[in-house]
Amino acid sequence: MLDPTRLAMLREFAHRGTIAAAAEAMGYTPSAVSQQLAALEREAGIPLTTRTGRRLRLTPAGVRLVARAEDILAAMDLAEAELKDSDTEPSGTVRLAVFQSAALALVPGALLALRDAHPRVRVHVTQSEPGAALAETWTRDFDIVVAEEYPHHSAPHYPDMVRRPLLVDEIRLCVGGAWSDATRLSAVAQAPWVMEPRGTATRHFAEQACRVAGFEPDIRFESADLQAHAAYIAEGLAVGLLPGLMWTRPGFGAAARALAPAAHRTVFTAAREISAADPAVLAVRDALETAAHGVDLRAEAHDVTPEESRSQG
Repeated sequence: MLDPTRLAMLREFAHRGTIAAAAEAMGYTPSAVSQQLAALEREAGIPLTTRTGRRLRLTPAGVRLVARAEDILAAMDLAEAELKDSDTEPSGTVRLAVFQSAALALVPGALLALRDAHPRVRVHVTQSEPGAALAETWTRDFDIVVAEEYPHHSAPHYPDMVRRPLLVDEIRLCVGGAWSDATRLSAVAQAPWVMEPRGTATRHFAEQACRVAGFEPDIRFESADLQAHAAYIAEGLAVGLLPGLMWTRPGFGAAARALAPAAHRTVFTAAREISAADPAVLAVRDALETAAHGVDLRAEAHDVTPEESRSQG
């Protein structure tokens, strides 16, 4: 009989590409994973991997077994979810991946509500880049993820992943200091910029917005920390494009100018179909949605100058 844990290791190796990456994901040493895959081959009675140069690859039989392993492990997940569903009170640990602005605006309220309504649910929160977290939720590193889509940048769709919308917020040009009077992108063509690191959808969107406006941005600061973006902008050290969950935060010390045409980001949750049926995951998802409904993203409630923002803070 094939061992389910070894099947899971084979699947992780298939998804991640290397023994080392599979071992890190599962909390084993690479040598332990290699030994378990060798044992799985003995159980199967046929080679499941082959070495091409220095790289280990799946054989055709290994590829077929991975496909079956997905079904087997999904059935085990379903059985576990059904057992949990028999309990009237949601319980257990839910692994949540979330990006920074959602972690700041949504997670505290959601956790406070969960603490009162479902005290047996334990949430482990990890801040992560949305694209990577989506993939890691599909490969079972997380149970649920809060992810985002920027204009013309669709987030990857993975098999058997269920999405639910949380909110839509507006992306605005945020300016402070000597740039406070700027109301359009072309007016900050000579300004220093702060952007997220290369390879992110947010960075690509911001660069393209500047190029469509007719200039190449002078990027002086690169950071995944949007609170740092806000600080640089408020002090006039840079300008940047920020989503509504950031420029609507209390005490935001810069002006937020609407783009023309307006641009919006979509924030959503995603979970594997099996995980989404888990009462504890459902409770976390519902709490996040309730928190999102309570966030005031109306532009008229936040259109203030930097000076007004400081006086209100």
